[in-house]
Amino acid sequence: MDKPAWLIKNGIRLDGRTPGDVRPMKMIAGFLDKADGSCYIECGKTKVVVGVHGPREVHPKHEMQDTKALVRCTYNMESFSVDSERRRPGLDRRSTEISKVSAQALEAAILVERFPKTAIDIFMEVIQADASTRVTALTAASVALADAGIPMKDMVTAVSFGKLYGENGEEVVAVDMDKPEDNFGLADCAVAYMPNIDQFTLMQMDGNLKIDEMRAGMAMAKKACREIYEMQKAAIKRRYE
Repeated sequence: MDKPAWLIKNGIRLDGRTPGDVRPMKMIAGFLDKADGSCYIECGKTKVVVGVHGPREVHPKHEMQDTKALVRCTYNMESFSVDSERRRPGLDRRSTEISKVSAQALEAAILVERFPKTAIDIFMEVIQADASTRVTALTAASVALADAGIPMKDMVTAVSFGKLYGENGEEVVAVDMDKPEDNFGLADCAVAYMPNIDQFTLMQMDGNLKIDEMRAGMAMAKKACREIYEMQKAAIKRRYE
């Protein structure tokens, strides 16, 4: 794809959204029969399935923690999830890094001290990628944890924000980056947030943002997360109607 001269014009992005709009989202809690908890999510063209097992016995035993549950995440992009590049099956360095930070972001919300000497395993499978895959997976993982009945301080909601070129060379902060914006934007930041207790559990950034741009992005991300949070709650309610 050729690099566009601009990604936003007159306050409207290439896909018709304003800077503060998230893409259309769909969530289905309890999507998998064999998992203790699960969620299927679509965020624009990004599609992710998450399954949760646990709390359960820890294997291997030496990883067991005496005072709390061990939270493990496996993030994987399927080889067929992208079409613009050739991807080998299995975990790579990026998947391993996202798995680790995702576990940390979710562990901050889970009441792990209630389940010592157990493991909570979270499997995130990206089946179609169109940017913002890690935050989409985190949002689905929180619904899957709730579906599994695992107690949490609050659900984790995640979103991306970044900086885009405007038609006249201006730089505009926007939330929920899609593929062109992720590829050709000036910066991209992924955050995970617990809306009820106003606490961030993850922040990762590529590129550079000025202090005022970061403040604007964080404010937009909080607003977007609160909107997504209502979708998470609605997905869980539909599960048990």
